[in-house]
Amino acid sequence: MTLDALKQKVIFHNSVDVWIAACGEKNIQWSNPSDYKKFIAHLLKNNLNLKAFNLCAHDAGATEEEKTKFAETLAETKDDPNSQVYTIKLTDSALEMIRSYPF
Repeated sequence: MTLDALKQKVIFHNSVDVWIAACGEKNIQWSNPSDYKKFIAHLLKNNLNLKAFNLCAHDAGATEEEKTKFAETLAETKDDPNSQVYTIKLTDSALEMIRSYPF
């Protein structure tokens, strides 16, 4: 699913689903937690309005084992702001910033 498709569903999404969609647009693997953390660091550094969100794998629609494992790995380092899950309002400017990340 693309970022634009996510935006059409509802305007607020969790950062894990946004990360997966952004990686899908770039045709790269999304399941490395350290890459996700770098992505979140980029968004935080650029002052994207992120709201902390307590995500469990079920909330993310995680029916696949890989997505569940990813969410669990992030939860292990919950004190690191870059490993947190956030809600992101998918405005045009937010999509521009997300797509500016150097995948």
